[in-house]
Amino acid sequence: MKRPIIFNELSKLSKRNMVSFHVPGHKNGKIFEKYSLEINNNIGQFDITEIPGSDNLHAPEGIIKEAQERAKSFYGGDHTFFLINGTTCGIVSMIMSVTNPGDKIIVQRDCHRSVISGMILGGIVPAYVKPQVNSSLLLSMALTPDSIEKAIKENPDAKAVIITYPNYYGICSDIEKIVDIVHKYNKILIVDEAHGAHLKLSDKLPISALDAGADMVVQSTHKTLPSFTQSSMLHVKGKRVDIDKLKTMLALNQSSSPSYLLMGSLDMAMTILAQEGNFLMEKLIENINDFTKEIEEIEGLSLVSKEFIGKYGVKDIDVTKLTLNMGSLGIEGTRLEEILRKKYNIQVEMADIYNILAVSSIANDRNDFSRFSRALKAIHDDKKIPHRKVELPEFSFGIPKMEVLPRAAVYSEKKSVQFIKSCGRISGEYIIPYPPGIPLICPGEVISEEVIKYVQTLKNLGISVIGTSDESLNTIKVIE
Repeated sequence: MKRPIIFNELSKLSKRNMVSFHVPGHKNGKIFEKYSLEINNNIGQFDITEIPGSDNLHAPEGIIKEAQERAKSFYGGDHTFFLINGTTCGIVSMIMSVTNPGDKIIVQRDCHRSVISGMILGGIVPAYVKPQVNSSLLLSMALTPDSIEKAIKENPDAKAVIITYPNYYGICSDIEKIVDIVHKYNKILIVDEAHGAHLKLSDKLPISALDAGADMVVQSTHKTLPSFTQSSMLHVKGKRVDIDKLKTMLALNQSSSPSYLLMGSLDMAMTILAQEGNFLMEKLIENINDFTKEIEEIEGLSLVSKEFIGKYGVKDIDVTKLTLNMGSLGIEGTRLEEILRKKYNIQVEMADIYNILAVSSIANDRNDFSRFSRALKAIHDDKKIPHRKVELPEFSFGIPKMEVLPRAAVYSEKKSVQFIKSCGRISGEYIIPYPPGIPLICPGEVISEEVIKYVQTLKNLGISVIGTSDESLNTIKVIE
């Protein structure tokens, strides 16, 4: 019998002894082996459906309810829901649970695409707030409380505010002040805490969104904690959220055939957290501190650190996210990622023209960090590596004029035109450069000459720009 294509390749990948500084947080199952959790022999035995004794995610009364209650107690909320369609379904459900079609919400501009999807599906009107940007590293930084208050005053009819905390790079806005402001104006605060499920494990980490007083928080448990990819949790605290409406939206946006493997992995993660989580996080932070000291000796290598606190609106930084830069040496982030992967068998989470992002978790051990620091030192000393210093032009990241609402833009008739001749046209697509991940254009917004010139510069430098059906961006779809 021929071998299955996907599992055959995954089997090869699993044998490479790759050091994982990427998601998911179980790091190639390392933490499962450490605690001898019986999941590797025949996972098919756990892939069941709703039969007597297995409970039902959409109306839990037994084991799922018990597992959710344990998670609720750990995180300190009033309600916790397991998600098996990822944080995406949680974000969409949260948005739709606090709005009706035609309502307005205030949105962080560098939000995840699932937030835009939620507005499209719910027929919601966005009012965007722009984060601070570090132009030298081209990183999206924090939102200031003042910018949130200004947005609320300009949009008093907004039903809610949705922010990302922490962002992809571990950068945290002053969420406690933002909570106070949002609640002062009697609005609901929704937090995309996809990269912060682990924050509860140590007071050396930034405060969690739920502890800060957010009303609804969704976490990608699989990203920074040991659960399977696509498994997440949604927490609610306080009386501002209509729980019955939220349950209705979750039923709409989640599969009616939920995976017990994913739900079981969420409970497995909670079992580890409840018993060993604080200890494991303390060890991780010790390893990170030692790693940081080692790489500080590498001239020309910079790390996004707590030195940024107080700048760009930054309140705190999650040290488990390691954003590294060798740009001053002329080693691009994409090149650094490639060398680490191909020569040193170390896989990081993300690379852009300037930076690499390494995502660590409680499953990483001292050996992982030792291999990482040795590799970085060797790369620094390798004279054969080509060096190229790249500088990008200044860009305002101003929010374009929205002529058509996102939902209407998606359903509008479109045609392709030359991108360089699209000035003044209404885009039917996204234009999102990485870095920093802030959309230059969203569907329904007017394309400016500034955007066209900036994108052409990015293309010439080989920087990734996503969101368009024409990946080369020679053409773009506009609304007729």
